Amino acid sequence: MGDFDQEWHQSRTDASGHVDMRLNGTGAPAGPLAPGGSGTFGSTPAEKTAAANTIETELQPNTKTATEHADEATNTAVKGFDGWDTAAGMKKLAETWDKQVKVLMGRLGSEKSALRSTSGLFVRNDIGLGDQFRPTGAQSKLNGL
Repeated sequence: MGDFDQEWHQSRTDASGHVDMRLNGTGAPAGPLAPGGSGTFGSTPAEKTAAANTIETELQPNTKTATEHADEATNTAVKGFDGWDTAAGMKKLAETWDKQVKVLMGRLGSEKSALRSTSGLFVRNDIGLGDQFRPTGAQSKLNGL
């Protein structure tokens, strides 16, 4: 057997010893939606809003401030090493830093938007499902049984 085949066989063997979940919930891990769990999500709409606000009012502005400070310090250092290979290396480092900060700022913005839209998505989903279970006004064929 090749290395992959041996590793795959071992992984399957290891996993087979850990499968003990039953339909009645026996052996199910504890959690918000598992039997015995709280039945609620891990965070409330208010907590999601607070997290989104923290991203907007603290993380994004503080990251921008730190980036500007680092850019200023790096630019000063590059000028000090003008004509040396160190200056070219520092410029390359600054370019990489700026790209990484741009990705981080984009990620923070995405997370903020996701947190703000998640609560609304759950509410709309719940309303939609509720609407599917409400009588439509037509008599159900099950009423006479």
